[in-house]
Amino acid sequence: MALNFIEFFQKGKTFRPKKKFEPGTLKHSLHKQAQASLNSGLNLRLAVSLPPGEDFNDWLAVHVVDFFNRINLIYGTVSDYCTEESCPTMSGGQKFEYLWADGHRYKKPTPLPATQYISLLMDWVEEQINNEDLFPVKVDVRFPKNFLSTCKKILTRLFRVFVHVYIHHFDRLVAIGAEAHVNTCYKHFYYFVTQFDLITQKELEPLREMTQKICKDVVIGPSPHPSSPSTSVPMTPVRHHAYVS
Repeated sequence: MALNFIEFFQKGKTFRPKKKFEPGTLKHSLHKQAQASLNSGLNLRLAVSLPPGEDFNDWLAVHVVDFFNRINLIYGTVSDYCTEESCPTMSGGQKFEYLWADGHRYKKPTPLPATQYISLLMDWVEEQINNEDLFPVKVDVRFPKNFLSTCKKILTRLFRVFVHVYIHHFDRLVAIGAEAHVNTCYKHFYYFVTQFDLITQKELEPLREMTQKICKDVVIGPSPHPSSPSTSVPMTPVRHHAYVS
């Protein structure tokens, strides 16, 4: 019997401890529902739809935490191969580079090795989802006004981990037999963020061509960078685009 996503990746190392929902809560129930959809082989495009009668913010919170956990598991499988020597910049091939800025330690956009960038990124996401003022755990506590904008930023940053892993460490995923599992997670992520317009097309551009191949029912509009060819693996050296976090 084939292992599902969680069973497969729990055999290996996790980049950092998983964020869990308290049993008996609404979010735990929604989490189990979302997890069951991913593991059951259901149509993922339909599985991301908001269940009737449920609050969108609760659905969004559950998915943000689940994607954080899953992307941690995925990155954990390649982290030993993602070093300052192998990946001196946080990039998606030769065309896209991500600069880190957090308004505190890094006040100006700063190029960093991928391993350092991703560590700072995950620290930041973990801080957000553990903040009960931002991600309330009690049913009677309302979500703050900046909840949606914060979730968009979290998902945008998590997408950049997908970009780096797919373009620079895909051979490792294939070597351990993780390709199909990661593709399923990516499809789930992509369908969710596009269903609710949570990440801009400009940000999605680095995996545009790959997305069209693994999400066969997706019709993607013209590239945000029409003067440049579509991104593929490996990438052709073209005009460089730096994205600031």
